[in-house]
Amino acid sequence: MNSQIAETVSKMPPQLQKEVEDFVLFLAKRERPRSTRKLLQNWAGALKEYRETFTSVSLQKKALEWRLE
Repeated sequence: MNSQIAETVSKMPPQLQKEVEDFVLFLAKRERPRSTRKLLQNWAGALKEYRETFTSVSLQKKALEWRLE
C-alpha cells in the first residue's frame, strides 16, 4: 500500500504534495504517545504564607492582565 500512496502522491501537483506532507506530519504528531509520567505536586503549599495577602479571584484577575499585555 505504501508504494501505491507514493505513486499517487508523485502524480499530484507540488502544492497538493505539500498538503499531503503537512497532513501526514499532523497525523504523526497527533498519534505520538502521551507521557505516562506522574504529575509531581511537591510544590503544593509552598505559597501558604501569601494566603492572607492574595485571593484566588485577585490572582485570576492578575493572570488575565498578564495575558492581555
